Amino acid sequence: MTPRSRRTFFIVGAVATISIASFLILRAFNENLVFFFTPSQIVAKEAPVNKEFRIGGMVVDHSLKRELGGLQVEFVVTDMVQSIPVKYNGILPDLFKEGKGVVAQGKLNADGVFVASQVLAKHDENYMPPEAKSALDQAKKPPSSAAKTLLNKE
Repeated sequence: MTPRSRRTFFIVGAVATISIASFLILRAFNENLVFFFTPSQIVAKEAPVNKEFRIGGMVVDHSLKRELGGLQVEFVVTDMVQSIPVKYNGILPDLFKEGKGVVAQGKLNADGVFVASQVLAKHDENYMPPEAKSALDQAKKPPSSAAKTLLNKE
């Protein structure tokens, strides 16, 4: 093997290795990427179907329902324009309260109910995720008489 052919073989091998490594890194990153959506965006069908994402907003007062003797809870998240019902099976964070901010991660089922796999509550009175604050500010701009929910089909 001549020095020139060795060098060419080394360059081709290095480019192939870098290409494969880049592909694997980008694929793993894309699979683990979780987007944030507001209830209004979910109602407008902007949220992905059959893929995990995060929903954020405020927990509607008096919407929290707990299963007796179990960990199943249901509540409604709103951005002051639209509302989405949420089901969660697990222990809620200590700071979780009605009327306070929440971010939940999970999937939207066929009935329009968000089935959460994780629920996060804000950690102090002044904190709100930037996406949630921006979404709430945008939602307050258009005039709306009351929050609507996907379950008002009855």
